[in-house]
Formats: sequence, C-alpha cells, structure tokens
Amino acid sequence: MKKEVVEAKRFQAGNIALTVILGVTLILFVAPFALVIVNVFKPMSDITANPLAIIGKHGFTIDNFVEAMDKMHFWRVAANSTIITLSATVLTVLVSAMVAYVIVRNPEWKLGGILFSLMIASMVIPFQVLMVPLVSVYGGIFHVLNDRTTLILMHVGFSVSLATFMFHGAIRTNIPMELEEAAEIDGCSKWRTFWRIVFPLLKPTIATVTIIDAMAFWNDYLLPSLVLGRKQLYTIPIATQAFYGTYSTDIGLIMAALLLAMLPILILYLFLQRFIVEGVTSGAVKG
Repeated sequence: MKKEVVEAKRFQAGNIALTVILGVTLILFVAPFALVIVNVFKPMSDITANPLAIIGKHGFTIDNFVEAMDKMHFWRVAANSTIITLSATVLTVLVSAMVAYVIVRNPEWKLGGILFSLMIASMVIPFQVLMVPLVSVYGGIFHVLNDRTTLILMHVGFSVSLATFMFHGAIRTNIPMELEEAAEIDGCSKWRTFWRIVFPLLKPTIATVTIIDAMAFWNDYLLPSLVLGRKQLYTIPIATQAFYGTYSTDIGLIMAALLLAMLPILILYLFLQRFIVEGVTSGAVKG
C-alpha cells in the first residue's frame, strides 16, 4: 500500500512538472505574437518608447495597417500569393496522392520502388545547394523566370516527395484492399476506384499535407525572390521588404504587414485543425 502511495505521488509530481514545462513553453511561443498584437496598433514613437505598454501615449490607431497595405500594394501581392499557393497546393496533393497510390498498389513494380526511394533521398538535399543551378538553367538557358507558372511548378517539384511519403503511409496503413476489390467486382475501374473510394478516405492526410504545403508556399521568400523579378508578380513575403530601410525601419508597418500575411494561413489552420489531429492519430490504435 505504501509503495502505491509513493508511486502515486511521483506520478502527480511528474504531471505537475510536465504542466509547468508546457506552460513555460507556451508562454515563450505566444509572447512574440502577443507583442506584435500589442504594438501593431501603436505609432512608431510609442513602440520605441514603451513596447510593452498595451496602449501608447497617442492612443489606439489603425494607421499602420492602412499605410502598410498602401506601400506594399497589398491586394495585388495577396492575389499573387493566393494564386501561387492555391495552385501549387492543389497540384501537390493531387499528384502526390496518385503517385503514392500507384506505388503502394503495385509492389511488384520495381521502377516504382526505385522512384519512391529516390524521392525519399531527395528530401535530404538542402535547397541552398540547388539555388545557383536552378537560376542558371531556368533563367539563363530556358528563360522561363519571372512567371507564376514556373514558380508554381517549382513549388510542386520541391514538395511532392514529402507529400508522396505521407500519402504512401496513409494508403498502405489505413485503406483496406477489400474496399477496392469490392469496387472492382461492382465494375469500377482503377481510376474511378481511386477518386470515389480511396481519395475521400484520405481526408486527414490531405488536410495535413495542405496545411504544411500552404504554409510553406505562402511564407516562402527565398524561391520567389529568385524566380519573380517584376514587382507586379511579387508575393507578400517579398513585398514586406519595402519596409526595411537602409538607415531606419518602421517596426509598426512591418508588424502590420506580417500580421496581414499571417491571417489567411491562421484561418486555414483553424479550419483544418480537426482533420490534422485526425490524421496524426489515425492508425495509432488498431482494433
């Protein structure tokens, strides 16, 4: 009995310690975001004077948002970011899901196994290694830079390996072969079986891939800065560089621009959160 009491106390102490650690971690992660929210509604002078004050001496203002949207041509760059992110994400999901399905359902196909191995191996190659050859080949030889389509296809090419890996595991683990066999008996072709049965059952994985890739595409600065040279094609991360001056930087405008850039992805995450959690936990417990 005494041993059980000691173990119960240790378990309780462990829970308390874990709660404290998680609480401190949460504060460390949330603090920068809270600081942005507090200061984005203050003029530059109030931010410099007291960045921790909830309301500055000059009161509450939305001038930072108005000026930031005007200087960065927000609606234009937001449209560019939306087109690029939406197109690249949809293509990545569709292509990777189909590739993973073909590889999983054809284990005897040696070329599929080799292709899958090469895709996994490609994920360890840093993008910085490919930057110079990428610009040299596609810009100097093919002359296809300064185009949204080029950037979209590059995003798909760089992200399809991880997405295929995730779909591969989901199809192999969570999609019973019996469902497809029953559909085949009913006269369904492989194409219809995939779209009518397999693909709808991949919703958790689709949501996970969507949020990972959409965040990466929306927030990416390096690749768009290499591909898009014309201001009319700028995305939000590139446009925010207009607020970084050589001798001075308006922190209020930068915070407003970053908050505007953050909101669409935050809304998307909140909308897909339920599916993401389902995707992480699916297959963890098998009956």
